[in-house]
Amino acid sequence: MMQPPTRPSDGPKRRLPGGVPVPWLLRGDPALPRGLGPGEQAPALVGPRPGAGALQGPHGEQLADGDAGAFQARAREPGSVVHVRADGDDACHMGHARAYLTLDILRRIMEDWFGYDVVYHVNITDVDDKIILRARQEHLFKEWRSQAMDNEAKTAGQVLAHVLGESDAAMERKAAKLAKSRKQLQVPLPQGAGSREVEDHEAAVKGQELKEAQLAETTGKLQELKAKASAVKEEGALRELASSAVSLCTSELGELVDARKGSSVEEHAVFDAHSRKFELAFFEDMEALGVRPPDVVTRVTEYVGRIAKFVETIVDKGLAYEANGSVYLSIDAFKAAGHSYRKLKPFAGDTSEADMAEGEGAIGDASAAHKKHKNDFALWKASKPGEPWWTSRWGKGRPGWHIECSVIASDILGPNLDVHAGGVDLKFPHHDNELAQSEAFYGHSQWVNYFFHAGHLDIKGLKMSKSLKNFITIRQALEKHSARQIRLMFLLQPWDKNMNYSDQTVADAKAKEALFRNFFGSVKAKLAESASAEAGEGAPSLLPGKQGGPKWLAEAVGWRNGPAHQWDAARSSGSADAQLCKAVSACSDAVHAALARNFDTPAALQALIGLVKEVNSYLAWCEATCAVPLLRKACALVTKVLKCLGVVEGADDLGFPLDLGGGKGGSSEGGLKPYLDTFRDFRHEVRGLMRGKDAAAASGAVLAACDKVRDETLPKLGVRLEDLGDGSSRWKLDDPEVLLREMEERRERALAAAREKSAKKLAAAQKKHSDALQHAVPPAELLPSTKAKDFLEFDGQGLPTKDAKGEPVTKSALSKLKKMVETHRKAHDKLLAAAAKEGCSVEQLIQAYAAAVVALEAENQ
Repeated sequence: MMQPPTRPSDGPKRRLPGGVPVPWLLRGDPALPRGLGPGEQAPALVGPRPGAGALQGPHGEQLADGDAGAFQARAREPGSVVHVRADGDDACHMGHARAYLTLDILRRIMEDWFGYDVVYHVNITDVDDKIILRARQEHLFKEWRSQAMDNEAKTAGQVLAHVLGESDAAMERKAAKLAKSRKQLQVPLPQGAGSREVEDHEAAVKGQELKEAQLAETTGKLQELKAKASAVKEEGALRELASSAVSLCTSELGELVDARKGSSVEEHAVFDAHSRKFELAFFEDMEALGVRPPDVVTRVTEYVGRIAKFVETIVDKGLAYEANGSVYLSIDAFKAAGHSYRKLKPFAGDTSEADMAEGEGAIGDASAAHKKHKNDFALWKASKPGEPWWTSRWGKGRPGWHIECSVIASDILGPNLDVHAGGVDLKFPHHDNELAQSEAFYGHSQWVNYFFHAGHLDIKGLKMSKSLKNFITIRQALEKHSARQIRLMFLLQPWDKNMNYSDQTVADAKAKEALFRNFFGSVKAKLAESASAEAGEGAPSLLPGKQGGPKWLAEAVGWRNGPAHQWDAARSSGSADAQLCKAVSACSDAVHAALARNFDTPAALQALIGLVKEVNSYLAWCEATCAVPLLRKACALVTKVLKCLGVVEGADDLGFPLDLGGGKGGSSEGGLKPYLDTFRDFRHEVRGLMRGKDAAAASGAVLAACDKVRDETLPKLGVRLEDLGDGSSRWKLDDPEVLLREMEERRERALAAAREKSAKKLAAAQKKHSDALQHAVPPAELLPSTKAKDFLEFDGQGLPTKDAKGEPVTKSALSKLKKMVETHRKAHDKLLAAAAKEGCSVEQLIQAYAAAVVALEAENQ
C-alpha cells in the first residue's frame, strides 16, 4: 500500500490514487489503493475535509476545514485539468492573472511540496460567442475606420461631420442597450433566492451603475469635442478631432458596424487570426509572470468533429434534442434519468435570465421559444450568417461553450477527473453544465472529484473585467511591479476568496519582498565573512601543513551562544543557537501544516516571516559568534519554500537568483569588466577632485562622489552598498532591476519632496505678500477703509465716534476696535522696519514680494 507523503520529497513523484489528490485528506494516513480500474469504486475515506469556500466535493457540498466525514471518489487517470479561456477580447488583465497565478501556485505545491505527479491541461477556447463578436467587430471597425478617415474625396470637415454622426449613433445604441439591462435588473429576485443570488444581483447593479457612469463620461467628452470643432477651421486640426472622436468611441463604433454588417463576415481566417493573436499574447504574459507551461495544450477548433460525435451520443440516449438546427440538453430528461443538476451552485427555482444569457453566449438565444424548457442549454449551435460553421448531423453549426471542455478534458484525462479548476465565476453555469453533459454522456454521476475555484480580483469593490472597463492589463502591471511582487501579492491572500487590487495590497507585497531580500543579503554576507579563507595572522591551523581556513571552523563550534533569556526573556532557557535550531524546525512544520490546510499560503508566508525575524534578532544579538551551519539551514528553508511557491526561480540554494551579467555568462574578463570599469572610473574621478582644490572643497566633492557610486553606479551592476553606523560599509548582491527600480522610486520621492517644499515656499511667499498689502495701510486709515459701512464718523486717529445709526459707539465696542488698530499698528511698524532694513520704501518692498511670488509660481509649473 502506498503511504501518503507527510513531508516534501525529492524522490520519485507520487501519482494520485483513487481520485484523491488533495493533501489535507492524507493527514489521517488512510490506507489508499494503488489505483482503480474503470468502474471500480474507491473505499470511503475519513479525515479532515478541505477548507470551506472554493473547494467543493463530488456533489457540490462545501467542504469545511476540520469537519470529519466520509465521501466516495473514483478515477481512471490521475491528473489535474485546468481550463483557461483565451476569449480573444483583448490583452490579459490582472483579473486573469489572479486565476492563472493561483492555479500555478496550487500546482507547484502539489508537485514540489507534496510530490504528486500532476498532468496539467490547459484548453484554449478559440471559438465562442465573445470571440466571434470581437473578431467581427475588430475586422469591420478597421474597414470602417479606413473608409471614414482615409477618404481623400472628402474634406476634413466632411470627415469630422461623418465621424461625429456615427459616434452619436453608436452612443445612442449603447444607451439603449444599458437601458434594457437596467430594466432587467429592476425585476425583483424570485422568492426564496439565496444569499449568493442576492450578492450576485447587488454586484450586477453596481456594475450597471459603473457602465452608466462611463457612458455619461464618454458622452460628455464627445460633447466637449464637438464644441471645440465649432471653432476650428484648419484641415489638420479637424482631422485630429475626427481621430480623437474615433478613439473615444472605439468599442461603441465597433458594436455599431457589427450590428450593420456582422452577418457578412464568414471567413474562418478572420476568427482564427484573432484567436491566434491573443493566444500568443496569453502565453507571453504567462511566461512573464513565471507561470509554468502546461503539460498539454488543446484548441476547440481542432476538436469540432469529436465534439459533434459526443453530442450525437447524448442525443441518441434521449437526453438531448435538436431544435432548429441547434441541440439542447434536456434538463427534465437528465433529471428523470437519475441525475441531479446544479451541483456547484444549487438553486431550486428556474435559472435566471441573466445566468441563461451568460451560459448561452452574447449571440445565443437564451430564451428560444423552440426549447422544451427555458433552462435547457445548448450543446451545439446552428450557425447564423456572420458566424463560423462546421458540418454536422443537424446542418451547419458550431460547438456550444460548455461542451468543448467535457469532450477535450475527457479525451486528455479520461472519463473522470481528479481536479478541475477555474475562476469562481465559472461555477454556474459553465462548470455545472459541464458536469451535466459529461454525466449524460458517460452515464455516471461524477465527472469531477474536486473543483478548485479561485477568488476574483476586485478593484474599488467590483470584479475586474473587460465588460466594466475597470481592468489593468498584465503588461501594464509589469511595467510598475515585478512578477515576483505580483505573485507575493496573491500569496498573501487566501486563494479561494475575493481580494482587492489596491495600492495597499501592492505595497504589502513589496514590503514582504524587501524583508526577504534583506534577510537573504544579511545571511549571505555573514556566510561569506565566516567562510573567508583568510583566517588572519596567527590563526590556528585547521589541517596539518595548512594555513588559515574558514573563520567559523577556527573558533569554537556547537551550541556556544549564551542563554536565550539574554536575547529574549520570553524564550525558554537554553542557548540562543539551540533556540534558533528549534525555530527552524518549527517553521518547517508550520509551513507544511499550512500548505496541507487548503493551500494556506498566507499562513505559510507568515511562518517564514517569523523565522526571518528570529534570524535577524539572532544576528543582531550574537554579532561575530554566529552558528554558521544554522544560518545556512534557515536561509535554505526560506529559499526552498519560496522556490516551491514560485517566488524564487533558478538553481540557487540560497536567496533570490541574480543575473549580474545579463544572463550571458562568458569569460571571467567579461564578468569582471563592468566592476573593474566602475572602480577605474571612480578612482579617476577622485584623483581629479583632489587636484587643484583646497582640502575642504576636495573633501565635500569626494564624499559626493562616494555617494554617487553607491546610489547610481553600483545598483546598475546589481550591488547594494550599505553604510553602517560604525562608519564601515557592507555590500550585498541583488537583482539590478530591483535596485534600479528602488533608485527610481527614491528619485521620485525626492522630486515629490522638492515639489512639496517648493509649494510650501510659494504659499509662504504668497502669504507674505498678502500680509504686506494689508499691513501697508496706515493705522489711522485701517477702520475708515474697512468699516465704513458700520460707522458714520471717525476721529483723527481713525477710531469711530458714531455707529451706522448715528448713535455714539459703546465703550465695549470701542475697546475691541482699539485692540484691532493696535495689533495692526505693530504689524505696520514691523513692515516699515523691514523696508528700512532693505533701504527701500514700503511700496518697493511689496513689489519685491510680488516678484518673488511670480518667480516661485514659475518654478511650480
